[in-house]
Amino acid sequence: MQIPFTPLVLVLWAVVAQALLAAGLLWVAPANRRPNRFLALLMLSIALWLLDGFFRVANVYGQNANWYFAPIYYSFAFGPLLYFYVRSLTNHRFRLRREQLLHFGPVVLQAALYLGLRLQPYATRLWFWEHVHRPVTYRLEFIGTWVSLTVYLLLSLRVLRRYERWLPDNFSEVSELRLRWLRVLLLAVAMVSVQWLLEVVLREFFGLYYEYDYSTELLGGVLFLIGVVGLRQADMRAVQFEPEAELLPPPAIESGFVPVGSADTLPPTTALPAETPPPTAPAVNAAVLERIRRALEDEELYRNPTLTLAELAAYTGLAPRLISFTVNQGFGRSFNDVVNGYRVAEVQRRLATPDAQRLTLLGIALESGFNSKTTFNRIFKQFTGVAPREWQG
Repeated sequence: MQIPFTPLVLVLWAVVAQALLAAGLLWVAPANRRPNRFLALLMLSIALWLLDGFFRVANVYGQNANWYFAPIYYSFAFGPLLYFYVRSLTNHRFRLRREQLLHFGPVVLQAALYLGLRLQPYATRLWFWEHVHRPVTYRLEFIGTWVSLTVYLLLSLRVLRRYERWLPDNFSEVSELRLRWLRVLLLAVAMVSVQWLLEVVLREFFGLYYEYDYSTELLGGVLFLIGVVGLRQADMRAVQFEPEAELLPPPAIESGFVPVGSADTLPPTTALPAETPPPTAPAVNAAVLERIRRALEDEELYRNPTLTLAELAAYTGLAPRLISFTVNQGFGRSFNDVVNGYRVAEVQRRLATPDAQRLTLLGIALESGFNSKTTFNRIFKQFTGVAPREWQG
């Protein structure tokens, strides 16, 4: 068999080889084990799709048609694997429930189709290609893959958007947990989805096959991005974001503090008026607010560089959702901003003392609760408008 070593052939072969290596490393990586395995399977399924593109541009199919209908097509897995990767990466406690396995029903049927065809003689496969696959199943597969990927992409973006909103309310240090690279990845997948839509329109309405087909190259770029940054993702075991819980209303009596005038304080015989006014937001309990302030300010929990809402809840004995609500409403800022505000104030206080000359600026920052120079510089400028060196001077 003669393979023309054109630039595209070499690039596809290199991307597929890199994907297989990166998928193997992700599968055995100790950190982020569950999400990494979703990502490894996603890389493997995309690599097999690209292998089909390699066979096409390298003229493997043209030299040996028996290679066609090899069981390498698992495109219906792209969307679910991407979605469950996002879900499991943002929630260390995530477990795939039995009913969620239904998401992989289409790819099971897809794999069964190609495996069954592979076991048939070539004449049967040729007949299937001419009378079934080209007019029917190929379209179902291609359009179905686009629909599946687009739907799961939108679901993934929604989870990531809610996670980004939830993160500063639960962590005082978020630099390694923001998942900005994942947003870039999802946007790259969106570009693939748009390209696929273009190919669907060209094929269905203009009969153009492979003339403006760039999805293979775009998927290769996505695969390369995953391989480069997927292994570098920080350990996410402390993150336990649940989208459903994030949408729950704020607690009113969760900690035993009942807001004055709430429905629970009404006598049993009290009748409500015919037209009740719209419910107001629960009032912030002053005792809860003072307990949080005392823990952060007087007991200096802000010095813990990785302080989380869950740790503050364990320390104070208050429910996490009650703390989150109280911090947002009572301080008017996110948990992240409140804790970092104490840290910046501590740095400013210490810089104003004579003892500041004995310590480096970074040393003061680390003792005040910051865990890196980069984070300290970014947060200090965010709060004061100037760099630490400029403020000091």
